[in-house]
Amino acid sequence: MDSKEYFNQVAPQWNRLQESFFSNTVRDKALSIAKVQPGHLAADVGCGTGFITEGLIDRGLKVVAIDRSQAMLSEMKSKFAGKENLIDYRLGESGELPILDATVDYAFANMYLHHVENPIVAIKEMARILKPGGTLVITDLDEHSHEFLRHEHNDRWMGFKRDEVRRWFKEADLKDVILDCVGENCCTASSCGKEKAKISIFVGTGKK
Repeated sequence: MDSKEYFNQVAPQWNRLQESFFSNTVRDKALSIAKVQPGHLAADVGCGTGFITEGLIDRGLKVVAIDRSQAMLSEMKSKFAGKENLIDYRLGESGELPILDATVDYAFANMYLHHVENPIVAIKEMARILKPGGTLVITDLDEHSHEFLRHEHNDRWMGFKRDEVRRWFKEADLKDVILDCVGENCCTASSCGKEKAKISIFVGTGKK
């Protein structure tokens, strides 16, 4: 199943599913390491139903929310009804983000990279849309061997080695690259209940 089809199917249940995977600690870590400032513009790439966006607008930022699933964007619009002046919703693909060069102060991607076809292309695209001095923050899964996630949640990649992610950041011409632990695991079980996953989450950051 294509990831777009998968996320269109699960969109109505996504808020509940996401809460079972990890807590707000992941978002708090991402926003803290970026040192987000009110009045600035951020991109939430692979926004889903707005987990990262919620934290950003609460801190006084405006957001360009991008996802390849129209159903996810529709759920997000319902969730943030009345806040249309703070969020610009855009349908887009990882290899061709619908944002002009050097447009945003921050780009965030939470649990997005392991669903894309080509991670280095996705990272370069996120770097492209950053203003000079802008910050990219990615939170995602460390490398693991839980194959059921590939079949049940449409994961394209079984997490990542941090050294590899660090190299991709540098290939995207990002500076001051840091890879660290979020301090929380992503937890879920297979549909049959026979296998349980507990995967550490990393945060990667770099400056344009």
